[in-house]
Amino acid sequence: MFTTLIISTSFLVLLTFLPLFPSDHWTIRVWEFPRLQIAVLLIINLLVIGGFYHQNLSYMAGMLVTNFVALAYQIRWILPYTPIVQPMVPMNDSADPKRSIKIINSNVLMTNHDAPKLLKLVDQEKPHILVTLETNQWWQDALSPLHDDYPYRVNFPLENLYGMHVFSRLPLSDIKTAERVEKGVPSVHCIATLESGEKIRCHFVHPAPPSPTENEEATERDRELLGLAKEIASADSETALPIIVSGDLNDVAWSPTTQAFLRISGMCDPRIGRGAFNTFHAQHVLARWPLDHVFHSEDFELVNLSRLPEIGSDHFPLLTELCLK
Repeated sequence: MFTTLIISTSFLVLLTFLPLFPSDHWTIRVWEFPRLQIAVLLIINLLVIGGFYHQNLSYMAGMLVTNFVALAYQIRWILPYTPIVQPMVPMNDSADPKRSIKIINSNVLMTNHDAPKLLKLVDQEKPHILVTLETNQWWQDALSPLHDDYPYRVNFPLENLYGMHVFSRLPLSDIKTAERVEKGVPSVHCIATLESGEKIRCHFVHPAPPSPTENEEATERDRELLGLAKEIASADSETALPIIVSGDLNDVAWSPTTQAFLRISGMCDPRIGRGAFNTFHAQHVLARWPLDHVFHSEDFELVNLSRLPEIGSDHFPLLTELCLK
């Protein structure tokens, strides 16, 4: 048992502190994602050590302290995404519908062809804007029944898992599509006009993740996210519009990159103080973390934040409804 506990402790501590190494390689950065799962394993390790290993009190105390330090470090990252802390964004229980915006962000998984599930969900929730990711020409055709209700659209079908479509009931203007960092990895930027006539600047993004099948390093993802953050921060405060950033960021809410994005841009995360709202992986309960995000400027209050039912994709859709203060 001693050998087993030494190995498990060493392994979990290694995974905990590996992201501190100054490297963007996916083998290092990927361990920023499963912090909750590693924390649970550290708790189990602590219980086993405390409950069953009493042969050498010095070794026992050392392993307990080591596991506890690693657990405290993991909790430091994930604690803001629990109801224990004060919510970052206040709720608005009497929102003016004309000053509100409801967005569904859905990574459909390009190879998933269960479009009726998404169409049914949109019909039930009736968002002002639907953002779909990984949508190719097949999905563009399959979602054509939405055209009557969503007359304002941006189509960017691709066969490389980075296609993007925006369907809007609200008028869209100043529409720009850009491949800011990588060719074939687009983002959509536009202004949406609410029913009240007020305007909101929207950024819809889906950078490529660090992984063995995509980019070996997180450099491109980080450049896109932090570049957008600096762009938002440099806007003239007197003429700047309220801002919403939405998409599959291929980064978890508690990663250093996402935290830097919030710090530089001044955006708010409505999940802070409410929960992680893990949107990936829809089919694996024990391997889930928050990859899909909605951030916004301080101009908004929260009306609703929900993880929606699965649609056959590896991501759950995320619904966010915000109201201007």
